[in-house]
Amino acid sequence: MPLERILPSGDLAHDEPQEYLWTMNFGPQHPATHTTLRLVLKLDGERVVDAMPDIGYLHSGFEKIAEHLDYNQYVTVADRMNYVSPMANNVAWHMAVEKLMGIDVPPRCQYLRVIVAELARISDHLVCNAAVGLDTGAFTYFLYAFNPREKLYDIFEALCGARFTNSYTRVGGLTGDASPEAIAMIRAAVRELPKAFGDMERLLDRNKIFVDRTKGIGVLSKEEAINRGASGPVARASGVTRDLRKDEPYLSYSDFDFQVCCATAGDCYARYLVRMAEMRESLKIVAQAIENLPEGPVSIGIRDRASLPAKGIVYSTIEGLITHFEVLMTNRGFEVPCEELYSATEAPNGELGFYLVGDGSSRAYRARCRPPSFLHFALFPHLIRGHMLSDVVAVLGSLNIIAAELDR
Repeated sequence: MPLERILPSGDLAHDEPQEYLWTMNFGPQHPATHTTLRLVLKLDGERVVDAMPDIGYLHSGFEKIAEHLDYNQYVTVADRMNYVSPMANNVAWHMAVEKLMGIDVPPRCQYLRVIVAELARISDHLVCNAAVGLDTGAFTYFLYAFNPREKLYDIFEALCGARFTNSYTRVGGLTGDASPEAIAMIRAAVRELPKAFGDMERLLDRNKIFVDRTKGIGVLSKEEAINRGASGPVARASGVTRDLRKDEPYLSYSDFDFQVCCATAGDCYARYLVRMAEMRESLKIVAQAIENLPEGPVSIGIRDRASLPAKGIVYSTIEGLITHFEVLMTNRGFEVPCEELYSATEAPNGELGFYLVGDGSSRAYRARCRPPSFLHFALFPHLIRGHMLSDVVAVLGSLNIIAAELDR
């Protein structure tokens, strides 16, 4: 096969020099792909001439399943899309459903949802940066990042009984209120995590090997980030200041003081720095939310007949028992208009949106998802052309691709 020379524009010139290109499969079993995805690399020696992302190895039919499960049942499936930060998926899904149904959740529920969404952001960024460190040789950093993540798992377990796939939200509220023990654990995390972040930064921020392998690698300009639909830390590392928590506030984000973390270099190192800074800002939000947590219920109550009442009410009142029966057995509580909408949140990886079409029943007529990983994976060929084979793991890790979001 003749060598295809790369023009400055990134296009390929089909002339006939004496050398040849090699085609190499990177994944779907390679450990540095982290999840089940595949890259077909075209190499000139060790230099990457082109790359083709290949998806479809983890196809689960998540969008079609939403049309066969009711709005509460589907939350267990949303958990498994971005399985690194499932709490953020829970919040995004039920926010879209509540917007379709015209439901406003109580203030305490909003604050608790903000808390779990920001803890999920920290958890996600810890995994992403840990993986980038591990792929570039920083094994100790990987261990330092996973240690605080275990504390976050303990908090999730105290809140809902599950460590990994949480399924914490419901239409109109949450599965349960935060216990005093869970609140104490969140306050402890707010005190202790800054030290862990400081240790991680001292290990990697000025590490020569890590800096050399990430600075100037996989550069995404601000214009390209906008034109190619990037969002979240990937876009903000290129100077795009958009953050839905500020630009289109939802839940109670307008009550909190925090900064949108941005950089201008647009390379792998900038994406690492943005995620480190975002974790500290998320802690600021959690600290404000937990110290100003409103009193009151965490669900809309039995009058609306759209959410499950508390067990104590079910066992002690006829209204609670009837509501429990109607929601679970007859779905009469779900009065969903025949409307359609798009609702988005600022998930850890970027804009996570759900497009829903209601038909009056307890199930979505159509449900589609706008996952950030799908758009960011499409960026990979643009970012890797001209770089070395060893740079593939750094660029791929900095994008934080979750394969379950690709195939849906």
